Amino acid sequence: MRLLSGLKLRGRLTLWVCLLLVAALTPVVLVGVHVIRRNLEQQVQGVLHVEAQALQDLVEASLHEREANARAWTEDAIVRGALLFDTYAKSDAVLASLNGRHTTFAGLVLFTPDGRAVSASRPELRQTFAGREQEVRAAPWFQTALEDRLDPAVLTGALTKKDPFLARPVMPLALPVLSPISGARVGVLLAAYDWGQLEAVVTGALQRSHSRGQKSFTLEILAPDGGRLFSSRATNAPGLTDAVRAEARDDTARFAAGKGWRFVAAMDATEAFLPLRRFLQLSLLAVAALLLLAVLAAWALARGVTRPIATLSALVTRVVREGDLTQKVEAHGHQDEVGELASAFSRMMDHLRESTTSLQQATRVLGQTVGELTQATEQQERNLTRQGVAIHETQVTAKEIQQTSQLAAERSQAVLTLVARAREAGGSGQTALGASLDGFEQLRDHGTRLAEGISTLHERTHQIGGITQTVKDLADQSNMLALNAAIEAARSGEHGKGFGVVAREIRSLADQSIQATSRVRDILDAIRGGIRDTVALSEEGQRRSEAGLAQVRESGQSLRELTDIIQDNASAAQQIAAAVIQQNAGIAQIFGAVTDLSRMMDDTLQAMHGTQRMTHALRGVAERMESVAGVWRV
Repeated sequence: MRLLSGLKLRGRLTLWVCLLLVAALTPVVLVGVHVIRRNLEQQVQGVLHVEAQALQDLVEASLHEREANARAWTEDAIVRGALLFDTYAKSDAVLASLNGRHTTFAGLVLFTPDGRAVSASRPELRQTFAGREQEVRAAPWFQTALEDRLDPAVLTGALTKKDPFLARPVMPLALPVLSPISGARVGVLLAAYDWGQLEAVVTGALQRSHSRGQKSFTLEILAPDGGRLFSSRATNAPGLTDAVRAEARDDTARFAAGKGWRFVAAMDATEAFLPLRRFLQLSLLAVAALLLLAVLAAWALARGVTRPIATLSALVTRVVREGDLTQKVEAHGHQDEVGELASAFSRMMDHLRESTTSLQQATRVLGQTVGELTQATEQQERNLTRQGVAIHETQVTAKEIQQTSQLAAERSQAVLTLVARAREAGGSGQTALGASLDGFEQLRDHGTRLAEGISTLHERTHQIGGITQTVKDLADQSNMLALNAAIEAARSGEHGKGFGVVAREIRSLADQSIQATSRVRDILDAIRGGIRDTVALSEEGQRRSEAGLAQVRESGQSLRELTDIIQDNASAAQQIAAAVIQQNAGIAQIFGAVTDLSRMMDDTLQAMHGTQRMTHALRGVAERMESVAGVWRV
């Protein structure tokens, strides 16, 4: 499987189709080979058995015919007369004529009972037996002939060796010649059947086998003891190492000599199963051709399947590498799963182009919104900075007013001290008038300075009022900016939630600033009222001091009037002191409010800085989104 994993889909499909075809053809071929081999074995065995049976029939018929011929010849009158009347010339002619018509016999010899050859089919044959009467009488075939029988063992044994007289394997068909008058044995006729002539008997079977291409076809005759009596194979030809054999046994032979013989038809197994090998070769060629066709068909099928997939893969590679979403998916007209995949991929590309276009438009809008929001926050930061500076100046001014108020309070205490001393001076009498005059002079100077301080305080309250108005305007502007920021945050959706929270906090701080400036304005109005009363009282006291001083200088009125004037001045001084104390408390409240406003403004600036950081982060996100969206070309 690891080797298959390295192949492409086209190669795997081709390989699997070939494997499936081989898996399907292999059992068919094996079963076909087995069936054909079995049928061929049966056919070969049947043919060989028929040939063996035919050999048996031919040999039996031939030997039976030869035996019948020999018996018939023993009853020939000329043959009998030659033995009875010694007319051997006539018998030689008869035997020669018979041998000429039956060439399968190696010779015909007529013997007397004492073993003397008296007539033969050829003169040289008679010469062969001449003087060998003792050997003839000792021959098994001669003895069985005298007994008027054919011994199968004798006949079979004679075929396994060369005859000592004829120098070749012959079957000695020796039969007695009987007298036609007395029936006595007058001689023996030897019909020597040439065993080599058996090849002529089996020539037809061998020609039939050779015509079938069976060059190794062999016919054999085996004796009962297994000895080979005949073989159609040449003597020097190699034996069959792997042979197919069929055997016919002659247990009820018509010819006595053939009883127990085994007739064998054999051939080489390689040659016998040559059709099977040819079938296997043809099958292998057919399988190879089928495999080749299957490979071509599988390759065409795999190519048809993988070509659209390869096209889609190349398209995806170009889209990923180049970011080009303008690529078009070509429709190949397939209605199968590959066509559905191509259609789905085309729809995905269309949806991706639409999504990318929307994303690019959204990033452009987001970038513009972030830019506008950044400009707004920068403008708001500048406004808040100016507000912080103004509040700081207001705080410094409030501090100065507080110090001036404290100085006025101290001065009022000094005035009260002087009033006390004036009362003592009034009680002392006229002698203290000069001191009172000096005291009035000092009181006038102090009143003048007090009037100047109160005038300065009045101007400071006007300045504070202007500052509080400026703070209120800035708070209103912050409120409007916070409202606009909240609207833009709501328009931005999820990305503007954090900025909406900041906008709400800025709006809350702006509302608190407006409320604080309202309280400061109320306090300043109260301070202005007190200052106006104080100024009026100061001016009244100054006028009275001037009048008393003029009266003291001009007319020298009595101490009682001076005491009354001093008493009046003391009351006015107490009122001034009370007003200055009240003014001091109001200024302290203004200073506290301005301090709180400065602290809130610092918090607002910090929140604005956080808003700027978030705006910068949002701008970075917008730039990254724009860069990501800019990768794709639609």
